[in-house]
Amino acid sequence: MTGTGVHTERQLGTQLAALGVEPGGFLLVHASLRAVGPVAGGGAAVLRAVREALGPDGTVVVPAFTARNSDTSSAYRERVRLLGEAGRAAVRAAMPPYDAETMPCDAGLGVLPELLRRSPGAMRSAHPQTSFAALGPYAEKVVSGHRPDCHLGEDSPLARLYDLRARVLMLGTGFGTCTAFHLGEYRVARPPRRTYRCVVRDGGVRRWWRYEDVALDDRDFAALGAELERSGGGAVRSGVVGSARCRLVEVAEAVDFARRWFARNR
Repeated sequence: MTGTGVHTERQLGTQLAALGVEPGGFLLVHASLRAVGPVAGGGAAVLRAVREALGPDGTVVVPAFTARNSDTSSAYRERVRLLGEAGRAAVRAAMPPYDAETMPCDAGLGVLPELLRRSPGAMRSAHPQTSFAALGPYAEKVVSGHRPDCHLGEDSPLARLYDLRARVLMLGTGFGTCTAFHLGEYRVARPPRRTYRCVVRDGGVRRWWRYEDVALDDRDFAALGAELERSGGGAVRSGVVGSARCRLVEVAEAVDFARRWFARNR
């Protein structure tokens, strides 16, 4: 930290390495830059620090979700809560189709995903609601093959990250943001399913698309993560990066623990 109380890129890199971020790895990052505190160079410096800790052979991945083109999302329900039918119809009519190249990530994900998505060399998966963006030598391997009717299951980047022994870095965020837990929802016996709708572009034409997938529910992720952390065995590493309390956990450990936890608690 500088004498002005501002964190430096080098300091963040040193702290990430002490937390356990290793060169050449795969890292799924959830970040609150507000929790990290002021950094010389802003969010771009935080992203550079993560990439420096991973080294030239490492790949960093972020959720790049988009809810603004769906009328089955919680964001839509909140947006139209006080509107009549005509108002709701107007909102739906104005929804843009998903475009992996240009559609911004949801603001609720924080600053880092949009910074990464717009970085030279970044790649983004094709799902019109729950895409991921990746940067590094294995970015294409992580994001390719994301089936549009599979949010976060076996045909999504989460399953690729599971197989690649990736880790999740929660940079100043809690377990409520731990997207990897969702893969555990797919791996329980007979998971509940629901219908989703969103706007896509098909042959240059804007249209609504309706599909079925697992009913995703993150309301108990904080409780799940707390139990994972209490389980011992070093599953969760914790430390401080900047001003933020941070956690590091293997995707496979998080997913396998979540699958067993859901079977007992849901």
